[in-house]
Amino acid sequence: MVMESDQKLRNIIEYTPMFWKNPEKTEVEPLVNTLELSERDMMEAALSWKRFAFILTKLFPETQNSKGLIESELREIASMKEWLENSCDIRISGRFFVKCDNELPVAGSIKARGGIYEVLKHAEDLALKNGMLKLEDDYSIMATEEFKHFYNQYSIAVGSTGNLGLSIGIMGAALGFKVTVHMSADAKEWKKELLRKKGVTVIEYESDYGKAVEAGRKQSQSDPNSYFVDDEQSKVLFLGYSVAAYRLKEQLEAKGLIVDNEHPLIVYLPCGVGGAPGGITFGLKQVFGDNAYCFFAEPTHSPCMLLGLMTGNHEKLSVQDYGLDNKTEADGLAVGSPSGLVGRMVGKWIDGVFTVEDEELFPVLTMLWDLQGIRIEPSAAAGFLGPCRILSDRENGYSEIFKVGSTHIFWATGGLLVPETIMSDFYSRGLEILQNNN
Repeated sequence: MVMESDQKLRNIIEYTPMFWKNPEKTEVEPLVNTLELSERDMMEAALSWKRFAFILTKLFPETQNSKGLIESELREIASMKEWLENSCDIRISGRFFVKCDNELPVAGSIKARGGIYEVLKHAEDLALKNGMLKLEDDYSIMATEEFKHFYNQYSIAVGSTGNLGLSIGIMGAALGFKVTVHMSADAKEWKKELLRKKGVTVIEYESDYGKAVEAGRKQSQSDPNSYFVDDEQSKVLFLGYSVAAYRLKEQLEAKGLIVDNEHPLIVYLPCGVGGAPGGITFGLKQVFGDNAYCFFAEPTHSPCMLLGLMTGNHEKLSVQDYGLDNKTEADGLAVGSPSGLVGRMVGKWIDGVFTVEDEELFPVLTMLWDLQGIRIEPSAAAGFLGPCRILSDRENGYSEIFKVGSTHIFWATGGLLVPETIMSDFYSRGLEILQNNN
């Protein structure tokens, strides 16, 4: 008899879409005081964001209406819910919402939460250390020529498949830093060109994300004035993402939505290396406790977090070790090895992981555009298959949380900056798949 874990591993190796229930899932309370980071760290990050609002409104006029807040709308998608139910031939209890991080100002993706935060935190640390800034100052002074000249002495580097590079590059260059983004072969050409137009140095690699990060880290370590943003290990990035939980709590309350045992919060998060979904999961569990359920979505060709959690080997493995090619149209999720920081920090708070095929992403993208007027890139479409995957695996027990009072949130991770012609191509591809399926 084939053990369940063996069958799950076989599905992964055969690129078969699946749902995996985390057998190590633990309640929040026993773990909360044992982790490297705490809610106090989250609260300090939230205070930092308030200081940074002054510089953001100065450098990016599009943030003036939100008073420097990097935040997105929580939008109900009743028509999309109906389409998903019909396409999966299943009824799904609860209300559906999109967390529109695909529309976040400045960088147009979820990476704005972590990337912009880490650049600003580094800029703040440098200015405080050199006596150019005090915590009580109006941080808009960081936009002056004096500060830009100061920051021009320093460089920032990052390895990226695209969206993190955009957030680091756009923010770093705006402050005056010399920024280098090491980009993997999976990164889209338009993202590289946009960075170059912002004055960012882009170094391309024929290999995948892991090699780009390794090269970026090595180059940065050779320069004492260089700062490397490490998506795999950065606690600063992690905390920048975590603050989203406080913002979401306010949005839910404003809509009269309750989160408790009878009104569970079910969140679907696309996952690449894991930094963004990991940080958000950490925040959600701190704020909502065991009434928040977090599911990660990965491409069948790049399920690095799934493999890391299943085996416990985290960053020590790569999908290539299992014969997988790590090639996917969901470029933001094309990662071979997961973040060990995330695996160890919130691995026991992740409820499960599901995988999706590339051909499933484009119909979701097309229908979300048609039915709700929301434009996302393929990576951001991964989470929408969550309810279908979970409910189709009848023995996992999670059907119990799909209550009438449940709130489902699909975290849309990118899309705002995608050029119109490319977005139209995405749409057309989804339309073609839908027509062929009918």
